Amino acid sequence: MREATEAIVARAPEHDIDPTLVRVERLLEVLGDPQRSYPIIHVTGTNGKTSTARMIEALLVDLGLPTGRFTSPHLHDIRERIVLSGEPVSAHRFLATFADVMPFVDLVDARGAQDGTGRLSFFEVLVAMAYAAFADAPVETAVVEVGLGGAWDATNVGDGAVAVIGPVALDHERYLGSSLEEIAAEKAGIMKPGSIVVSAEQDPAVAEIVLARAGEVGAPVVVDGDGIEVLSREVAVGGQMLSLRGLAGDYHDLFLPLHGEHQAHNALLALAAVEAHVGGGEQALDLDTVRTAFAAVTSPGRLEVVRTSPTVLVDAAHNPAGAQALVAALADSFTLGRTVGLVACMADKDAEGILEVLEPAFDEVVVTRTTSPRAMPVAELAEAAEAVFGDHRVTVAPELPDALDRAAELADAGGVVGGVVATGSVFTAAEVRMLLGQGEA
Repeated sequence: MREATEAIVARAPEHDIDPTLVRVERLLEVLGDPQRSYPIIHVTGTNGKTSTARMIEALLVDLGLPTGRFTSPHLHDIRERIVLSGEPVSAHRFLATFADVMPFVDLVDARGAQDGTGRLSFFEVLVAMAYAAFADAPVETAVVEVGLGGAWDATNVGDGAVAVIGPVALDHERYLGSSLEEIAAEKAGIMKPGSIVVSAEQDPAVAEIVLARAGEVGAPVVVDGDGIEVLSREVAVGGQMLSLRGLAGDYHDLFLPLHGEHQAHNALLALAAVEAHVGGGEQALDLDTVRTAFAAVTSPGRLEVVRTSPTVLVDAAHNPAGAQALVAALADSFTLGRTVGLVACMADKDAEGILEVLEPAFDEVVVTRTTSPRAMPVAELAEAAEAVFGDHRVTVAPELPDALDRAAELADAGGVVGGVVATGSVFTAAEVRMLLGQGEA
């Protein structure tokens, strides 16, 4: 397993984007185009993609449909990215798929060396493995999360029967564009002729682009707040109680064990996507099935409680929009008393923008770094934090284990029962989970 993982990881990393589908299309063609073997629900957006995909999967599995799910990045184990009916692909199946795919990868790499299109990337190989594993299983529906953007994302070699577009905000500007309009155009690229589009409520500029693209491909669009909506939500122990209006009916008394209003809206998109997929949006789902599915949903690393006394939460927010959702959910769902942030970001992210959003929610902040080679240097992050929080509210701890210990001490200082919120990247959430014995996702 380790050798296979290392062989894949040795390729160009997933954040190093070359905007072309040529290589992955070639690979899938020689594999027999497995992505044509089943309908796809394709999920994009700036934040919330993984949670939404996991909710869609839960609904489909409880409806009795063999389902494949592809999400990224993983928290702990690469097999988390390729999931069959709710369970990560086994090590045996992962290795078998790797063995089946790699000879064809070598062929495509050789052709790329000849014509200048280059080698397949880490992400492209994983996408092909996922599509192949789903065809081999076989699955009746694949739930596929975009890696980055949409139009040029490797997953877009599949044609989504349903396209889900979560909230669009600024992120990955180096690759997707520096404006909401440019980013929206990339994400809208997953819409295909004849698909049904389910969209979050968007900024007007984004909504205009989504609707224009849908018109070009002849795809009907349903939007959160216009035909589908969150009718009500109440904070509950361990999550929230929801009533949702879907495409084909109202669904009351749904318990969702995830925190924050944003997760209620992710649940709405998931519900509408499954209604669109199963009955064209004209047939309501069984209420008890929806209740059972949502009650069992998990989304590790997304405002997740990983320890008590003091409370330690991890959240994968890695851009200002994600930080805004985190801050709103903390105010909505938690009473932590003294709240200490533990923040580590990637070097290519808007750390100052993230910290500015987080500042009102944190009494103090401990800045550190993860083991990722992309991690922002601690001194650079500390400078940004001191500019936002002031020197007296910032503690610097170069090593994450020490930072976690220091944050816990600060949270309990003065006899106040406090909490620690570890955030800034997926790596931050994953490594804190590991340190606290939560090594599975």
